[in-house]
Formats: sequence, structure tokens, C-alpha cells
Amino acid sequence: MVYMTVEEHNLNLLRLKRSPGIRSWSLLVGIASVGLAAAYYSSDSIFWKLFYVTGCLFVAMQNMEQWEEAVFDKTKNLIELRSVSLYALVLTLWKKGHEKVVFDLRQLCDICVHEERVRYLGKGYLLMLRLAAGFSYPLTQSATVGGQSDVEAVATLLKRFLG
Repeated sequence: MVYMTVEEHNLNLLRLKRSPGIRSWSLLVGIASVGLAAAYYSSDSIFWKLFYVTGCLFVAMQNMEQWEEAVFDKTKNLIELRSVSLYALVLTLWKKGHEKVVFDLRQLCDICVHEERVRYLGKGYLLMLRLAAGFSYPLTQSATVGGQSDVEAVATLLKRFLG
């Protein structure tokens, strides 16, 4: 799975995006199918059949990754990190689910690859933005399992862009 893809890249703007991967969509279809099969093959009332389907859909949406976007703008000196959660959107009837974090680009001290243990899957990697205020913030909310090279390529691109 690709860590993040470059959507726009010029001298003053770098826009990176990340969408849910095949694993997320497979889990959504698989868990939703279990709910549909339980509803189809059960002899329960329509209330229980709806409960099976909606329950499995909510569990499936909880396991979905988020849509994420990172914008590095040199003209405004801003780093803008946005994420959209399908589960939060549905749960709040489209009122919430969009998260946005904005940092001052001048406060960015370092960019490094962070390794973390992912339960049952091994090691995951994500990009950490170290700020002058003394804290670090991940570029994405979820780690990429497997190859560290994708995350390192994005780190190299960011370092070159910020120059």
C-alpha cells in the first residue's frame, strides 16, 4: 500500500493525499456480507434482520481507514492536515467527521520516520513532524504496514520541498 500520493507539487505548494486501501474496502465488504447473509438466511423478524445488517455495517465502518490530506503551503507558511472518517460522518449524520489541524510551517524542525508495532501485523511506519514547541505530530493517523521505503520516500520529498 502506498503511504501517500502526491496530488499537487510546485515551488510553493505540496499536497499529499491518502485514501483507504484495499484492506479497508475488503473488510467493509466482508463484514457487510456477513450481516446480509445472516439477515437473508435467518427466520427472524424484520427487526432482527435490520439489526444484523446495520450492526455489521457499523462494525465494518469502524474498521475503515480515513481519507487524509496534507498541504504544505510556503506562501501562507502553513501546514494543514485534514482527515475524514466515514464512521464519524454516518454516526453524526454528516455534521462531524472532518478533522483539521493547522501548524505554522516555520515551527517545523524535523521530519522523521517512526516505527511502531501493529498488533497481529508486525511493524508499521509513519512520518512524524517534529515542531519547535516540543511535540511531534504524525502526518497520517494510521501507520503503513510493511515497506518502510514508501514512508522514507515521502520524508525525502518533504525535506527536499522544504529545503
